[in-house]
Amino acid sequence: MSADAGSVAPPPATAKPAAGHIRLTSHSGGIGALAIHWAAPTAAERGPVIGTTTKRAHRNVIGTHSGSYSVYRALAVAAGALSRDHKADLTNTAPTDAIGPYPQWSDPDKIVSLDPWGAVVADVFADELAAGHDMRPTIAVTKADVILPEVMEAVQKGRLRPDGRFLLPSGAALVTKAAVEPVWYLPGVAKRFHCSETDLRRVLFEETGGMYPELVTRPDLEVFLPPIGGQTVYIFGDARDLADPSVELTARVHDECNGSDVFGSDICTCRPYLTHAIEECIHGAQRGGVGLVSYSRKEGRALGEVTKFLVYNARKRQVGGDTADQYFARTECVAGVQDMRFQELMPDVLHWLGIQKIHRLVSMSNMKYDAITGSGIEVGERVNIPDELIPDDARVEIDAKTAAGYFTPGPIPDADELRMAKGRGLDG
Repeated sequence: MSADAGSVAPPPATAKPAAGHIRLTSHSGGIGALAIHWAAPTAAERGPVIGTTTKRAHRNVIGTHSGSYSVYRALAVAAGALSRDHKADLTNTAPTDAIGPYPQWSDPDKIVSLDPWGAVVADVFADELAAGHDMRPTIAVTKADVILPEVMEAVQKGRLRPDGRFLLPSGAALVTKAAVEPVWYLPGVAKRFHCSETDLRRVLFEETGGMYPELVTRPDLEVFLPPIGGQTVYIFGDARDLADPSVELTARVHDECNGSDVFGSDICTCRPYLTHAIEECIHGAQRGGVGLVSYSRKEGRALGEVTKFLVYNARKRQVGGDTADQYFARTECVAGVQDMRFQELMPDVLHWLGIQKIHRLVSMSNMKYDAITGSGIEVGERVNIPDELIPDDARVEIDAKTAAGYFTPGPIPDADELRMAKGRGLDG
């Protein structure tokens, strides 16, 4: 192959990972590792979360930063594109909006799945950084314009009116958004799931194929950075108002659905519910309140997209067609469980934001409602999706959920109606 414009130059040899002995885990703690005292009242007392690999002796957690993207980092190092000694330059990366600290940050029962100090490590742990401890933020807060055709349509039809503060004439909504990586305090996670920490560690180790031996060899390490997706929160209005229970808060907790959220698949109500919630959040901010959408990476009820598509095929091909009475059964036949989203950890991000009350919760899920209220957050009105926003092929989902007890202000379908095939076939 000739060296033309389409060829790729080899990476510099200095970027290649260094050869050497593979370091296995041991039972002893690292020399020079800073202690973590979860739920301490201040950052200094809590200590930093150090999951980077540049100085292994400094590590005080199991796993590494970036969640599921840590695997891509490993590929970059193996390919020679990234030096494993690279340290992040955090200049000018500070949050655009101040969030916290709030009393919930030091309550061990409120936050166990994220680091509340994760957005401000460059500030609160400046001395540790200067001393050579390599740490990375696990939360980033920035500003953005959110542009959705459904919001633009709402402007055109007069349902939303641009104000220049929360909504521009173009239909762009002005938001603060925060990306949050998972940081698990294992004793707290075990308590949430009503199991022992020993059992949790063992199952995590076994069900990941032994990916993290420290789960069973290092009981002194209580914090785990799991290789899973995180979440993003979108704030419509002043982020500080989220912690004020006297300010009306409209909120939706939304679990990822790539097919609907991004590509508009009409077999479910995910995108219509999401865009409806965004419209409600804008209305709330314009009324003097604040809006929040918390978006979690839990594709296909945390079963994954492959499993979700298999279930679609099973539903569409079953005898009698796609019916609501078999909606949950088809999922359980393929996956062995109806739902693995387990909302026990979901309220943590709400507590990070200081939320005490949600005045209007845009959701029909009882799992989410029960997890939020069970964590001590008051919920006022529950807002369902309007019938006119439900796609025809998604009627099976809505009927199945309302019959199963999901929130609805409307009628609940009876057994005969649930047996009616309402979903279309695979050929459209």
